[in-house]
Amino acid sequence: MRWEAPALLAGPSEARPRIERTAVTRVHGGLTCYEVQARGALERTAEGWALSPYRGCAQACRYCAVRRGHRYLGLDTGTGFDSRIVVRTNIVRRLRAELASAWDGEHVRVGMAGDCYQGAEEIYRLMPGVVAALREAGAPFTVHTKSTLILRDAGLLAAAPGAGVVVSIAFVDDQIRRTVEPGAPGAQKRLELVAELNERGVPCGVVMAPILPLLTDSPDQLAATVRRAADAGAVSLTPQVLRLPPGAREWYLAWLDEHHPALAGRYGELYARGAEADPGYVGRVTGQVLQLAARYGMSPTRPEQPLPLALSAHRQLTLL
Repeated sequence: MRWEAPALLAGPSEARPRIERTAVTRVHGGLTCYEVQARGALERTAEGWALSPYRGCAQACRYCAVRRGHRYLGLDTGTGFDSRIVVRTNIVRRLRAELASAWDGEHVRVGMAGDCYQGAEEIYRLMPGVVAALREAGAPFTVHTKSTLILRDAGLLAAAPGAGVVVSIAFVDDQIRRTVEPGAPGAQKRLELVAELNERGVPCGVVMAPILPLLTDSPDQLAATVRRAADAGAVSLTPQVLRLPPGAREWYLAWLDEHHPALAGRYGELYARGAEADPGYVGRVTGQVLQLAARYGMSPTRPEQPLPLALSAHRQLTLL
């Protein structure tokens, strides 16, 4: 996404970030929304195309790996990311133009810089237009969300042949969720969301992201999460271990020091190389999850893709 990156500091009379001086600013309760005209809608990535109507996210997940983007706008990557949301009000018009001119037929991931069904979407209603534009272009796409607001658009998504949804459910321990994902629905609500979307004809999978080292990675915790995702009818499951890039790293480790100070030293060892956890640890944990998922017929494919025949047959057996 080609967001304008303003200078962090200007002259004495322009000490505020440029986005605060140039965007249309509206306050909705605890949210400050910066309404901007985006110069582009689609971003080319190693995994295809990405699209985000919003930047920042009121779900306030302490581990969110895209927090760093707020720094480039001169905004705070902590509470600022949680409460100051950039709204790309012209996203549908720009998307239609780029689907006609620049898009090459590859998959589009929606909601990568902030949940596209967070609270701001109740106000701005950008997603119905986004879904319609992608459907009309015949674009295969996956919406990434934790929010039950997506059910509002279930009919639109079901009518788009290339559409799928991925719901993030990394663990089912609600005590941890209340402090590390304070603005997100609980795991049970998200599991019910997976089931309802699939019942309404919208292929919906689960991404176990992020698995938190030493907190949600025990064999029993992993097995419980995979089993409940399978019981909810998830058509795919992909594990991802916590990443700590700049922006997320400081915010998450501050949370860890407050709630689990005894783990700080071990985290220092696991993330000594940077944003990624120790490769041996990552391989071991993701391997466990993939083995568990395979028992229930869940592959790590995108949800709009059909399951391999062998896995589909296995899934039917496990449901009997």
